[in-house]
Amino acid sequence: MWNRPRFDLKVRLTLRVAAISAACFAAISAYFLITADRAAHARIDGIAAIVAKTLELQQGKVLWAASPRPDFPNLDPVSAYVMTPGLCLAFRGTSGEMLQRFCSGAPIPEDPPPQIFTAFYHSLFDPGREAARPVILRGTKLGEAVVLVDPAVQTAEAWHEAGRLMLALAIALPLFCVLVYAALARALRPTRMIRAGLERIAANDLTARLPPFDLAELSAVRDVFNHLAESLDTALAERAELTRKLIALQDEERRHLARELHDEFGQSLAAIRALASSARQTAAQDCPSLLGECDGIARTATGMMETLRGTLFRLRPPDVEELGLVASLEGLVAGWNGRSRGETRFSIRFDGTFETLPATISANLYRIVQEALTNAAKHAGATKVSLELTMHPGEIALAIDDDGRSTDPAAKSGMGLLGMRERVAALRGRLSFEAGPAGGSALRVVIPLAAANPQVLEHAA
Repeated sequence: MWNRPRFDLKVRLTLRVAAISAACFAAISAYFLITADRAAHARIDGIAAIVAKTLELQQGKVLWAASPRPDFPNLDPVSAYVMTPGLCLAFRGTSGEMLQRFCSGAPIPEDPPPQIFTAFYHSLFDPGREAARPVILRGTKLGEAVVLVDPAVQTAEAWHEAGRLMLALAIALPLFCVLVYAALARALRPTRMIRAGLERIAANDLTARLPPFDLAELSAVRDVFNHLAESLDTALAERAELTRKLIALQDEERRHLARELHDEFGQSLAAIRALASSARQTAAQDCPSLLGECDGIARTATGMMETLRGTLFRLRPPDVEELGLVASLEGLVAGWNGRSRGETRFSIRFDGTFETLPATISANLYRIVQEALTNAAKHAGATKVSLELTMHPGEIALAIDDDGRSTDPAAKSGMGLLGMRERVAALRGRLSFEAGPAGGSALRVVIPLAAANPQVLEHAA
């Protein structure tokens, strides 16, 4: 399945804020450029109006004096007041011919604008566009006063303005991003606590609770989290209580079945064996040919009694509370080694002190090991089974490894594994059953010592 790349939330939000800020700076720069272009055109329009009015006055004086002036039009008087670098003043006659033109020199800029900016600016604003005003005297149009600015000068001025904004952006934007990142890191600091709480919940620590937060959104998450943890804790406690009752009922049924088998079936087998012995004595005197059948009946009854004895041992194990967990498990392993007759080798190792372990945990551990050995020997066909019981600070760990068939469905989904899961769940523990690294199966059980609380363990075994 394709997974999308993951990004840090602070980095993602900072990048978005930076993109929005850059867009705002771009909009501000565009606003300044548009305003500067309009101001430049308004300025040359004003100059064109002044030049036209001056030329009209000059021509009016000529008519008033009734003597033609050969120097009309004369742009020198007005140029002394309005000329700036790159500015051109001109008078265009009615025929379209420039009768006079006066331009001031444009200085060479120390930092010329880049070509890309020049092309962009020319495509948007058309610098160097002329402003023309008609020169009219007594209703007759004499020509036009024309004013324009060198495009290079106007472009350089626009680049100068835009350059200052870009410099401000280059300085302010990184600093702004750092401040935004720091603010987001501080605001999102509670998310670490939320993540730690979720990890504790995932580890079956349902006592995890989140503290109050300043932000309303995180406070809502905290309320939902705490409510969920409390609901899960209650649900698991109710489930554990029901499981404990079911296990207690199951064990009581086992004890009842063991008594019935011992009292009824066991006595019947003993009677059959006694009758077979009596029949053999009678056959030895009257009908020797029946001796083989009598011996066969006796052997069958003896075998059934041995099988019954093993069944009774599994249904009603020795009293773990009196013998202790270590002795009970050693006896269980020794019994399996004796019954397997060398076909399967069972070994067990203890690490820690288990004398003070509560009887309820000991009884459940015994049952778990009993079911695990049965699965390994009968379902998985293992030839080597190793058990290790370790006491850690705050918990007990059980590891059972075998070299059997790890893919056998009966070993993974049978009633034995289900019973083990129920017992582990009743003790608030964890169970995993997976294929071993070198083949076979690996069963891991971890039971917290907090399960030794009498209120938690009541009726567990």
